[in-house]
Amino acid sequence: MLTDKQNLDRQVASPEGSPKASPRLLIAASGTGGHLFPALAVAEQLPDYQIEWLGVPNRLEKQLVPSQYPLNTIALEGFQQRFGLGTLRIVARFANSILVCRKLLKQGKFNGVFTTGGYIAAPAIIAARSLGLPAILHEANALPGKVTRFLSPLCSTVAVGFEVAANYLKQGKTIYTNTPVRSQFLSPQKLDLPIPENVPLIVVFGGSQGAVAVNKLVRECASTWFDAGAWVVHQTGDKDPDAATLQHPQYIQVPFYDNMAGLLQRANLAISRAGAGSLTELAVTGTPAILIPYPFAAEDHQFFNASVFKDAGAGLIFRQSELTAEVLKGEVLSLLQAPDKLQKMADAAASLAVKDSADRLANLVRQLIN
Repeated sequence: MLTDKQNLDRQVASPEGSPKASPRLLIAASGTGGHLFPALAVAEQLPDYQIEWLGVPNRLEKQLVPSQYPLNTIALEGFQQRFGLGTLRIVARFANSILVCRKLLKQGKFNGVFTTGGYIAAPAIIAARSLGLPAILHEANALPGKVTRFLSPLCSTVAVGFEVAANYLKQGKTIYTNTPVRSQFLSPQKLDLPIPENVPLIVVFGGSQGAVAVNKLVRECASTWFDAGAWVVHQTGDKDPDAATLQHPQYIQVPFYDNMAGLLQRANLAISRAGAGSLTELAVTGTPAILIPYPFAAEDHQFFNASVFKDAGAGLIFRQSELTAEVLKGEVLSLLQAPDKLQKMADAAASLAVKDSADRLANLVRQLIN
């Protein structure tokens, strides 16, 4: 928690000269980079706000948030598909989480809630609205999640990452802001990898959690791409037991890589899942992509995201169940041998970018939560 001195330092003068406390904002964002990175990007644009975080134990926020903002956690999980004793336990936890959020908002004297969706958003929104506080929800996916669709009428505003998402939220107030990216994506970044300047570079990544099935396909294809002169940087995640099995001078394998901005700025082509955060980063860096949507994503929402990229001419989509190594080999080679086509795809990707998305969302917060 903040010390008395820090609280005084964060006060601003009112027009009459008396001290006025900074607005207090609770950000509810949890789980994956797709939820956390946009929320962190918005928080960076609100240095005059007193921000605290709401998450769940043992998720990515435990690594990313505490060094920057006070982190509050609640025990919460998603609903099961089938009704049973486990469902009753989840419902009880959910009801309790609303009460915990109400208490946190009241005792902390927060002025409102900003959330990036997922199941952590539900108790935060319900608690805020029950107290008469504004709640802003950002929905990154082209097909809004169940929480967003159900709670959008309660929200002060729902900001959408894809314009098409508003079609599913007719009962709520929506505004198009796109999805924020980390600040390093907005300026050129140096790449600290030993990749020659003039070689084609393929970047493979599966989002913040990796993609084992995609990794396997890429390893089966890579030798063909090496023969064509390409280099491959492969972010495998930390759950692939075969991650270190491929060795080649033109192949760099990393579980994670911090400078994804520099990597995608250098890439000629990406092979990727189709999470909203990943697609936003590809758009901002103008990187054409072969997209393999995660087949078990809720309501197949990654396919809807990828379809926006495809319809714009920025990428190709392949269902994982239908994609073979032979097809992937050929598609990549065909693109590498057609630089004009790659450039058109890159331009199309860049046309989808909204580089001031974090500013737009921060301004929305300032309008509604102060």
